[in-house]
Amino acid sequence: MKYPSLKNYINGQFVASNSARTIKVVSPVDGALLSEVTMSSAEDLNDAVEAARIAFHKWSKTPIKERVQVFFRYKFLLEKNLQELATICSEENGKTMSEAIAEIEKCIELTEFATSLPQIVTGEVLEVSKGIECRTEHVPLGVVASIVPFNFPSMVPNWTIPNAIALGNCMILKPSEKVPVSSGRIAELLKEAGLPDGVFNIVHGDIEIVEAICDHPGIEAVSFVGSTKVAKLVYQRATNNYKRCLALGGAKNHLMVMPDAIATMTAQNVVASMSGCAGQRCMAASAMVGVGPIDHIIDKICDEARKVVPGENLGAVINKESKDRIEKYITEAEQQGAKILVDGRGAKVDGKGGGTYVGPTVIDHVTPDMAVAKEEIFGPVISIMRTNTVDEALAIENANPYGNAASVFTQNGGVARYIIERASAGMIGVNVGVPVPREPFSFGGWNESRFGVGDITGKSSIEFWTKLKKSTIKWNPEAGVNWMS
Repeated sequence: MKYPSLKNYINGQFVASNSARTIKVVSPVDGALLSEVTMSSAEDLNDAVEAARIAFHKWSKTPIKERVQVFFRYKFLLEKNLQELATICSEENGKTMSEAIAEIEKCIELTEFATSLPQIVTGEVLEVSKGIECRTEHVPLGVVASIVPFNFPSMVPNWTIPNAIALGNCMILKPSEKVPVSSGRIAELLKEAGLPDGVFNIVHGDIEIVEAICDHPGIEAVSFVGSTKVAKLVYQRATNNYKRCLALGGAKNHLMVMPDAIATMTAQNVVASMSGCAGQRCMAASAMVGVGPIDHIIDKICDEARKVVPGENLGAVINKESKDRIEKYITEAEQQGAKILVDGRGAKVDGKGGGTYVGPTVIDHVTPDMAVAKEEIFGPVISIMRTNTVDEALAIENANPYGNAASVFTQNGGVARYIIERASAGMIGVNVGVPVPREPFSFGGWNESRFGVGDITGKSSIEFWTKLKKSTIKWNPEAGVNWMS
């Protein structure tokens, strides 16, 4: 194994789990054994929650301007260790090094936003009547939990860690058992940055520990990122236990392409969106709806897709099960009458026989009833449907149950505005294939891509990680009496 066996991180120390059940951590790049991780028990979770509960008393009373000093130092450490963190990310997830570096750079941006929170979370004060003032302040919730997926081993944890902790909470992180190495390094850097013991904890595990987190009476809030099927279950279970919950699910993002779109720019954006991170991201384009005559653009999309080479500028998918599932979607679409213009099935990379790769795949003449048009594939596959009007394209986009992202490619501002106003998605792009907002704007979809209120990053996350305390204060009796007093 390249890395030591992974342990839980509780109260500032790596500690063995009470369970004997382990899972091997295998690199999708070449099949190499990276590590093994021990699953956790409810007793392990109790230990983490107790450590966080004790730490919360002091951490929550530390002024926010002092709390964020940890994240100034953490940001520096992310920058200093960028290459190492990117290497771990690439090894355990399978993405290319350039994608892994971009992921760590996004972690730096997320942390930078957290350092600005003292200037944002200022509360309000107003003299509402003579001698009487009302004041609001954001108060931390207590012990919170973050359950994160495999596709971004560092970025998604950093969607929640800096903001939640800077706002005064103490956290339990449950990493994906498929990519647990990055989270351990995050814990080490937070400790090096001066984060007090117990404020941040890691409990490894699978479905059993997720259920225990949802049920634990000492946890006030749960954030989750993963598939819609599991997001629904987590949201239902956590809220049934009277917890605050924000659960982000899957997506089926539609790119609507008009005939007037700039062909080369559109093709580059479409292919980058569908193949970036091997299509394993909830903002990946997986459905394209062409309006009118767009064959010239599809030709360029195919040309661009052929430039994407597994093992060079296209990473691996997470495991063999995912590879088989993705290729099954492609085969089924072909059997149903769709035309495979670029075929990524059976991709192999020399010298990496144990790797799990799917090449870029472009499927034309897809109909809305096909599985590739409706379901989240989570691979480097784009399904092209054809319509005659903008309204027909919007009808297809609106009918999809998800709502993370939608984009339009056009040079017509009126058409762009028409689609922005009518697309049923939380994040919209115009000539942008992956319309992820930059900080301080928040990340979050609609419909079955999100369960709960608010977004997981940016300013919107403040409302999720805090509760509002309101004070009404009167000191001077000489101010007189009216209906307010």
